[in-house]
Amino acid sequence: MRKVFFDSFRKHHEKLPLEPLEAQILDIILLHPEYHPLLSQPDVYQEKDFNDTNPFLHLSLHLAIREQINTNRPAGIQTVFQHLSQKLHDPHAVEHKMMECLTDILSRAQQTGTMPDEKDYLEYLQRIT
Repeated sequence: MRKVFFDSFRKHHEKLPLEPLEAQILDIILLHPEYHPLLSQPDVYQEKDFNDTNPFLHLSLHLAIREQINTNRPAGIQTVFQHLSQKLHDPHAVEHKMMECLTDILSRAQQTGTMPDEKDYLEYLQRIT
């Protein structure tokens, strides 16, 4: 997956056409200028282990949240996103709050060896203030 991030960023700089997924990824990348130097050096960062925050995980979580919103899965997530975006006036910040919920739900599922519960996830999202 890292290669897709590197390629999307490179194509953007070379003004090459992007595939639909690459365009989605680029939208997210452009919101994170702190990652641009890293994405400009695929030879250095393609295989790098990140001890702290993994920028590729961060970008991927944005992509996952956007996919959930676009497909409205779990049912009702679009409404939650729209409500929070109107309330906070910052869709990017809303995505970050939603990512925290998603990582918590995934972590719980991993710890218990169960599938993530969509109902619990949606309820968790609805408690975001």
